[in-house]
Amino acid sequence: MPDLPPRPLRWLFLDLNSYFASVEQQLQPSLRGRPVIVAPVGTDTTVAIAASVEAKRYGISTGTPVWEAKQRCRELVVTPARHERYVEFHHAIVAEIERHIPVTKVCSIDEVACRLLDNENNRAHAEALAVRIKRGIREKVGACLTSSVGIAPNRLLAKLASDLQKPDGLVVFEAADLPHALYRLSLRDISGIGAKMERRLARDGVNDIQQLLARRPRDAGHAWGGTNGDRLWYLLHGVDLAEKATQSRTIGHSHVLSPGKRGYGAVRLTARRLALKAASRLRRKAYRARLLVLHARFEDDKSVWRTSAKLPATQDSFAVLSALDTLLPRLRAQELVHRSGCRMIGVTLAEIEPVTAEQHSLFAHLPADDPLARETRGLALSRAMDRINERFGRHAVSVGAMHGGRLDRVGTKIAFGRIPDRDEFHE
Repeated sequence: MPDLPPRPLRWLFLDLNSYFASVEQQLQPSLRGRPVIVAPVGTDTTVAIAASVEAKRYGISTGTPVWEAKQRCRELVVTPARHERYVEFHHAIVAEIERHIPVTKVCSIDEVACRLLDNENNRAHAEALAVRIKRGIREKVGACLTSSVGIAPNRLLAKLASDLQKPDGLVVFEAADLPHALYRLSLRDISGIGAKMERRLARDGVNDIQQLLARRPRDAGHAWGGTNGDRLWYLLHGVDLAEKATQSRTIGHSHVLSPGKRGYGAVRLTARRLALKAASRLRRKAYRARLLVLHARFEDDKSVWRTSAKLPATQDSFAVLSALDTLLPRLRAQELVHRSGCRMIGVTLAEIEPVTAEQHSLFAHLPADDPLARETRGLALSRAMDRINERFGRHAVSVGAMHGGRLDRVGTKIAFGRIPDRDEFHE
């Protein structure tokens, strides 16, 4: 084994237990102590997006179909998702944590990581800090909001530690505990190891964490098939490596449609609404996109259908809708092939890049019907709509018909670890 640097306790990772369901139990006292799941829409054909601690005792978890969850637990309560409230509680929880220690990274709506200071990195002080934070959340934000905390020399290990004791846990990995404290975990417990990577490691003779960590870093990298393998080896041995910079590559939204609202007319209007939301986020983050992707799931098929269209490096809502209009006939053709409705529709803007400079003034001399001049006017109008909707509320002004065809309400959602900006609830 190579010589390793000192590995003091450096990170505290907090994971809120059954977060969406716990918020609902906090808001609705009648749900406390009862098995609860949170669902995106009021139908048995969708899946749970959160399950309370009580529901998990019946084997119900995120992703369990609602109909199956009801079969497993006759006393189950299904409550609709209220994403805006979950974001409100998230900000209150982060504010409470920051009364005790600065939050270094918000990892998701229910996970935060905090780097410990030099006077906090001995075990007794770190554990006392964790207890104060957990108590503060329960007393200042909500008694139903329990959390599991992991403390370790780096963020990856702190996250793994937080997963080991739920609900309301506190687990510490010190350097002296490593790597043998990890041997009880499976390879799939490690972020970045999915089914494909697990098969690759098995072909190289690595079937568990102990076998991976017994290798030299260079050999672990070979089994992994790249530089991430040796990086993972050092992380699992407690070395606190600098994190790699990441950049968002897509901006998008999807929506599960209620039964009875899955005809083409409603799907088309929903897709337009999702496209407008994505374009508004694109402008707020100062990006432009070069690709529009339309994706869907049908009632008779679990696979995802998708199609795409190139964009002219834009953040203009009108340009995005124009591209969407070229894709919708393909979706209609797929509906006829499947002979069933569309149960999920999504719009994603991809190949995004930061806007480095404004160019609209260059086109002021162009004729009014020139495509570049139209896009310049369209972008100005898109930004004006952003300001109006921010001031007067969602749908105060939009593009074309948005309320016909029994359209589902398309609210802001929390998914894949992304926390919506508060402004998104006005889009």
